Amino acid sequence: MLRGLYTGWTGMVNEQKRLDVVSHNLANADTLGYKAESVSSQAFDKMLTIKIRDGSQAYHNQAIGKMSLGVKVGETFTDYSQGSLRETGNTFDLALSGKGFFAIKYTNSEGDESVRYTRDGSFQLTKDGYLVDTEGNRVQGENGNIQIDPSSTNVAIGRDGSIFVDNENVDTIKVVDFEDYDYVVKLGDNMYTVVDGAKETEAATDVLQGYTEQSNVNVVSEMVDMITITRAYDTNQRVMKSIDSMLDKAVNQVGRLGS
Repeated sequence: MLRGLYTGWTGMVNEQKRLDVVSHNLANADTLGYKAESVSSQAFDKMLTIKIRDGSQAYHNQAIGKMSLGVKVGETFTDYSQGSLRETGNTFDLALSGKGFFAIKYTNSEGDESVRYTRDGSFQLTKDGYLVDTEGNRVQGENGNIQIDPSSTNVAIGRDGSIFVDNENVDTIKVVDFEDYDYVVKLGDNMYTVVDGAKETEAATDVLQGYTEQSNVNVVSEMVDMITITRAYDTNQRVMKSIDSMLDKAVNQVGRLGS
């Protein structure tokens, strides 16, 4: 019976985590370049109640018992699939059609610089001519910071990222991809960094001028998941209440009669 309380509790914890992830996705349904997240679940009996190879079973793994001990929150993972593209007509709005990221030079509050990555291509030009993101971080080209004469009226960006100002090639947008996205870590809503072991690869993508990539969140699917999660949470809660009621009767009524 106490195991039932624990099983119900693990179910509630799992559903709360899933609800947090779904809520975060819905909150970013309109965030440019946002990639939806999901969370996996694992059974506790698959994780903890296994007799590791010992002499009693000829050194073979063996499950201990047949009753599940509840559920365990697995890992949160990101869906990197392409979001829909929206045409804006703005000169410095860029979208990537395919896999890859824009490289951004980020400066923290202490002045330390690092390169981060994003799919949000809603860029703009500063008065000094630097191409920056919405937070003022400088977009990187093959030659470093991208600088364009602010007075230029004829700026064209090719599908390969080449930047032409008055028909003169001044730089190329740096677009990078990674061999294994397990080494890519999300920072905030649509910014990424990498950890040790990440290997850059050539990005197989087209740069589209005058477009932005929307979030890949499916709002209808997320709302359906939210309803399912809410019902599952309520079910686990009712299971715990029922077991608590039985324990109360066992202790305060059956126990009194026995005495």
